[in-house]
Amino acid sequence: MKILQSDILKKFSKLTHAFTNKDGGVSKTPYNSLNLAFHVKDDAENVESNHTLLSNKLRYKKDSLIYMKQVHSDIVHIVDEDDSFENPPTCDALVTDKINTPLMVMVADCAPILFYDDKKKVIGVAHAGRAGAFKNIIKNVIDCFINYYNSDAKNILISIGSSIGKCCYEVGGEIYDETKKLNIEYAIQKIDDSYYLDIRKILYSQLISHGVDEKNIELSNECTCCNTNKYFSYRSNSITGRFAGIIMLK
Repeated sequence: MKILQSDILKKFSKLTHAFTNKDGGVSKTPYNSLNLAFHVKDDAENVESNHTLLSNKLRYKKDSLIYMKQVHSDIVHIVDEDDSFENPPTCDALVTDKINTPLMVMVADCAPILFYDDKKKVIGVAHAGRAGAFKNIIKNVIDCFINYYNSDAKNILISIGSSIGKCCYEVGGEIYDETKKLNIEYAIQKIDDSYYLDIRKILYSQLISHGVDEKNIELSNECTCCNTNKYFSYRSNSITGRFAGIIMLK
């Protein structure tokens, strides 16, 4: 199993984190091989096995993992006693200061985002595709860190994993019109009569505008749709698995 680590997060000994890819699981085509999502109609036993393999790799208890029923919202959920591997909350971002409680975001073109404040010992994950970026889920996560944990935005470290790039994210004119209404048309590139959307540019701009220090942002340039040998990509094939970003306080 191959995992990717963030350069800005891996220096913290009390933090476990990783971005997964397709490699190292037991799921069969078209979910091969490390699919971590139960909702994509993969064999549930294979998904369970994949979670066990990942938990063994990263040395956490599988049943302690909190993932999300993701709905392309701007909802941020603070982990509580009702949340569990068997009972994931419906939201698109999780935040906690609990130790030994891994948080997971699953994606297949959307951006997986990891957050960490080493001063306050708080972690978070977020799922941001077009909907999350347009709804500014970034603002809600940063506000949660500040309002519930007294974080300073300048102390929050952010690592954004691989996602679809503007090279592959062609959208219609109605999306361009929507970006103009939201004052984010800077994220649209027009080539001939086609429009291409740069989600990463929106997320980066939102992080900066909400007080995150530029040096604390790490952004992958890998396009999931260009690299389907390595990552699941919904745009490339709507019947596919999900890879993940994961983070845990030790």
